[in-house]
Amino acid sequence: MVVVSMSIREDYWDDFELQADDVDFLYAHLLEVETPLTPDELIKALVVDRIQRELKAIEAKRLSGGSVYLPQDEYEIKQSVVFPALDWRQAEVVKKREGYNPDLGEFSVIEVKFENGEVREFASALANHPLNLPEEVAESNMPSPDSVLRDYDDILIERLEEGLQDNDDFVCIAGRWFPRALLVDVNTGHLNLAEALLDIESGGPLPTSELLKQIELATDENPKLVEFSLDLALQEDKRFDEVGPAGKVLWFLHRLEPKGVQVTPDVLRYTPIECERSHLTPEMLELEQRLDDEWALENHARADAKHDVAIPLLYAHWRAGTLPLTRRIGALFPTAYEAPRILFTLIDGETGENFPGWVVRKGGYVFGLEKWYRDRELMPGSIVIVRAGQNKGEVVVDVEAQRSRRDWVRTVLVGADGGIVFATLKQMVSAVYDERMGVMIPDIKALDSLWEKRQKRPLPFERVVADVARELTKLNPQNHVHVTELYAAVNLVRRCPPGPVMTLLASRPWFVHVGDLHFRFDDSAGS
Repeated sequence: MVVVSMSIREDYWDDFELQADDVDFLYAHLLEVETPLTPDELIKALVVDRIQRELKAIEAKRLSGGSVYLPQDEYEIKQSVVFPALDWRQAEVVKKREGYNPDLGEFSVIEVKFENGEVREFASALANHPLNLPEEVAESNMPSPDSVLRDYDDILIERLEEGLQDNDDFVCIAGRWFPRALLVDVNTGHLNLAEALLDIESGGPLPTSELLKQIELATDENPKLVEFSLDLALQEDKRFDEVGPAGKVLWFLHRLEPKGVQVTPDVLRYTPIECERSHLTPEMLELEQRLDDEWALENHARADAKHDVAIPLLYAHWRAGTLPLTRRIGALFPTAYEAPRILFTLIDGETGENFPGWVVRKGGYVFGLEKWYRDRELMPGSIVIVRAGQNKGEVVVDVEAQRSRRDWVRTVLVGADGGIVFATLKQMVSAVYDERMGVMIPDIKALDSLWEKRQKRPLPFERVVADVARELTKLNPQNHVHVTELYAAVNLVRRCPPGPVMTLLASRPWFVHVGDLHFRFDDSAGS
């Protein structure tokens, strides 16, 4: 007896794409459950259906009416033959000839043509061959849905979402999908009332369930479907912003969000600077990652969350009241399926005070710390400690406080000519800071004014770096400057990640490396 397996080809799931039959099944499945579903839930149902459909297709081929190929049988021209060992493919006999093998004796050879045009030859009229035994169909080789999902879950979900995104009949809210045509009607009056409710709450946030309590959306439909319908209507109205973390839908009035959430603060905006990264040494690349700049190469990907992260404040983030959303720190903050802005809770690690924070995903920063920086008397270079809170959606920020004392600190002054100079002066310091990034700013308005002028009439980047390097080296008896010091100081007047600064240091003759990422600025080489 020959056992013929009913199985799916090995690369079947690798080549998975959403097909018309899949869309029809998903539409009917969502209609049946009457509930918007996540991609995980949809793909589980679809994999089960796919396997069942493939089994039926294989069975249909097996019973398609063609003669099942057995080497012992004889076949005539134009006869239809089904080949169990070839996934029950069907072919037509197009030629016959005689064959001979010393071990097998005389037999016939048939030439068959498959539906795709492929032509192959098979033995016939051969009495002694293992395939002459009656076949038994076995379904045991068909993959189980659990094994498919275990091995292909990520790629299947990705292809599913790609297919649904290209189909206007489906809509997605907060990671859940549903057919558009089956949604409950939400009119302008409902949306105006939602706006009024959020206005009373100073913009929000409010969950959809709270809005539904006040909006007269009379219907006998499934409550989850009603809620999803309102979510879609709010999402498609520019007045409303969905700001909840993954798995939670919260609404806020876009016009009442903080300005630094709606628009990226000027000091955080970076105009890309071309640089040849091949000049960067391994030590520079390692430092680049440790500096936690959101514009550094490959620094937007999320990493595994750690217990806590200590980060020195760059001037731009200190001034804007923000934190960079980098690999090290990003995993500690909430993310979302689609929402570009996420509202969450910040907690002062010392006092336990709660205050709102915003993840601005596109801008690569976390907003809402300006007052906290001021209250804790922090300065650029102060080290902020970030860790996950006890509850989901909470993040703790803290500093390693110390008794306020006078310390010699690099201080920036704005000259009458609009340039900046540095001096080491005694300043009151209340928190631990990075000595290479620490800088005191006695006159913030003067620096703001300088920044505004430079925005309108920017100086060449190389000129900025050279000017800052020249001033910094005056503070050092050896007349050199560390990469970190230069990077932090340049960002006082122009936003840029460490890469372009490092590239200039490594590639220009007027910067001489003297070891351990310290550079001497040689005016005689020209700048």
